[in-house]
Amino acid sequence: MTADSRIEAITKRIVERSKPHREVYLDRVRRQITKGVHRSTLSCGNLAHGFAVCSPSDKAALAGDVVGNLGIITAYNDMLSAHQPFETYPALIRAAAHEAGGIAQVAGGVPAMCDGVTQGQPGMELSLFSRDVIAMAAGIGLSHNMFDAAVYLGVCDKIVPGLVIAALTFGHLPAIFVPAGPMTTGLPNDEKSRIRQLYAEGKVGRAELLEAESKSYHGPGTCTFYGTANSNQMLMEIMGFHMPGASFINPGTPLRDALTKEAAKRALAITAQGNEFTPAGEMIDERSVVNGVVGLHATGGSTNHTLHLIAMARAAGILLTWQDISDLSDVVPLLARVYPNGLADVNHFHAAGGMGFLIKQLLNAGFVHDDVRTVFGQGLAAYTIDARLGEDGNVIREPSPEESADPKVLSRIEAPFQPNGGLKMLTGNLGKAVIKISAVKPERHVIEAPAMIFHDQQSLQDAFKDGQLNRDFVAVVRFQGPKANGMPELHRLTPPLGVLQDRGFKVALLTDGRMSGASGKVPAAIHVTPEAVDGGAIARIREGDMIRLDAVNGTLEVLVDAAEFAAREPATADLSDNEFGMGRELFAPLRRIAGPADQGASVLF
Repeated sequence: MTADSRIEAITKRIVERSKPHREVYLDRVRRQITKGVHRSTLSCGNLAHGFAVCSPSDKAALAGDVVGNLGIITAYNDMLSAHQPFETYPALIRAAAHEAGGIAQVAGGVPAMCDGVTQGQPGMELSLFSRDVIAMAAGIGLSHNMFDAAVYLGVCDKIVPGLVIAALTFGHLPAIFVPAGPMTTGLPNDEKSRIRQLYAEGKVGRAELLEAESKSYHGPGTCTFYGTANSNQMLMEIMGFHMPGASFINPGTPLRDALTKEAAKRALAITAQGNEFTPAGEMIDERSVVNGVVGLHATGGSTNHTLHLIAMARAAGILLTWQDISDLSDVVPLLARVYPNGLADVNHFHAAGGMGFLIKQLLNAGFVHDDVRTVFGQGLAAYTIDARLGEDGNVIREPSPEESADPKVLSRIEAPFQPNGGLKMLTGNLGKAVIKISAVKPERHVIEAPAMIFHDQQSLQDAFKDGQLNRDFVAVVRFQGPKANGMPELHRLTPPLGVLQDRGFKVALLTDGRMSGASGKVPAAIHVTPEAVDGGAIARIREGDMIRLDAVNGTLEVLVDAAEFAAREPATADLSDNEFGMGRELFAPLRRIAGPADQGASVLF
């Protein structure tokens, strides 16, 4: 089968599986479209509240339904480096809307936590659920029914997936996502990682570690490694939610501001009042979702999106599965080497040709669907460009180059870095899991070693410091799933396991928790489901059991007699320390109803 026929076959099965849900969803969207945004039929009291702070001219315009009104949903805060630039965006968007004959209002703010601050801390146990809270918070902002389109300001890990869920829930409205861009290049990511490992070994102190971290995370914008935040930006572009070329332009530059203004004007152009009405719920379909998964594989993106893409798709009535994601990984070649899958950062990726070059390569070889709708119009081919600043201060677009400016960072389709994508599903007598293989050396794709069991990150850290881990082993870190403690990222495990691997030991991680989008060189079977707190098989593993993780054949097995293993009583854990402090008590109802990882670990679906 050709690349396009294999992609088409997977797309068709998603369409067939989703049909009953998608039809119900589209019917709801279309019924809401017919109801429209009837500001003029609001009671006088309702409308007066809605435009109380507006200028007299804006009040006059909003009194009828003839002027488009943009609802801005913002995740601005000035603690989060990636979101600090959004402080000035509402003013830019309002000005651009006025120039285009429309109006813009901030409809609401949503929370935006920084996983970099909360890694290894109690607050990380709120992180995954913040995605669904963000979706609900955005819904509250848009529930006023004052708006003809929505503009979403968000970048980082759970924020964009939450905003996408909101955008598709309000699928009768056009939706444009406006990014802030990556921070400029600082200390190379591999050097930062080296210092972290030295710190884990006790060879450098806290002062040296903080200096390295501060040189890496040094200014406004997203962190420059290819984690979940930058994977989000790739997804928004390849799925058609961004203006072409918008993803990786640095904050505070004239081009960044020009793209923001352009997005506001385009949002007004695609409302129901114009000739290019593009409601988000009809724009995003199964082909758009497949394009997103393909982009994730081709760039070696974040494992978190094995959760987020499923939840995002479900918001549009589309049933995506881990098997779909894994099968697409078998088809799609890896075309980008960005840390942790290489030494480059996202600025280097953009300079090498970026999204325009990547999409052109994928389109030419039939790996993505061109026949999709986007906020820019019809067809993904419009995204095979480089965005530039014209002499008049507006955005101009030129065809993306035919050759990569740095083939070590971004490759042509004929010479991929590996023949398959970055993520793979594992199945076996331990349930289902996912693994990121794009940064793991081929000789470590199969690990067979005895289990060492831990019920929290700190226990493994302590064992490492006490010298108990100088051996081959599979670290089983369980009771870390969504129902247990909110499924935190276990990023603190990366440095000690990396040290042990560098010492020549065969090591791997097996967990029902998550790893960061920055997870890299240590093989890690993550998102194991069913989780331990639900009596999943991971709860029946005992110390010393042989575990076989095989990323080549996609299997995950405990090598124990089946009858004996089935007869074991599942382990239990005291989770009381996870129930209070840093707001965790507020999230107890969400832990109780959280869905399994392979269904998006959501409380909404």
